[in-house]
Amino acid sequence: MTQAGSNTQLEIARLREELAMRDQLVQQLSQELFRLVKGNQDFMPAPELSAQHQQEVLSLREQLSKQEQQVAFYQAQIESQGEETHQLRQAAQELTDRTRMLEQVVQELPRIYKEKFAERMAAVKDRVAKIQQENRELQAELQSTSYRLAIRNRRGSDHLDLPTFPSEMLGVNSMASFAKSSPTNS
Repeated sequence: MTQAGSNTQLEIARLREELAMRDQLVQQLSQELFRLVKGNQDFMPAPELSAQHQQEVLSLREQLSKQEQQVAFYQAQIESQGEETHQLRQAAQELTDRTRMLEQVVQELPRIYKEKFAERMAAVKDRVAKIQQENRELQAELQSTSYRLAIRNRRGSDHLDLPTFPSEMLGVNSMASFAKSSPTNS
């Protein structure tokens, strides 16, 4: 509970004690007055005492009314603070729940990104494999076509003409007859 709430509780308790003490005093005074009137039939209070007594009673009633208004005001404040406290606790609980949910999402993000990346990479790997296979097929077809073209050209002449390839493709240990002479070697 806040300090303002505890101060209002203390003020209410003090006012209740004061009210109880005043009620007790009024009770004692009325008993004493009844005893005096009953014991002395001739006793008739003086008009000025009666007016003074009525003035005091009126003053006490006004004070009592003010005290009751203050008590009602403090009770309303306490109820309002109680509702506000409840709302704040509820909001704190909602924020705590949301924070936990977000923490869980953040913890799962690396796994999710890894899965998504693997899915995308699988498609890329498939495409690369297809391109490599197509490249091998095209190279084989190119070699076959070069070989057939060389055979057709040789049939026109009496010597055997084998296909030639760039020396970069053949490597260092290739036969010279298969290597295409570069313009600098001519």
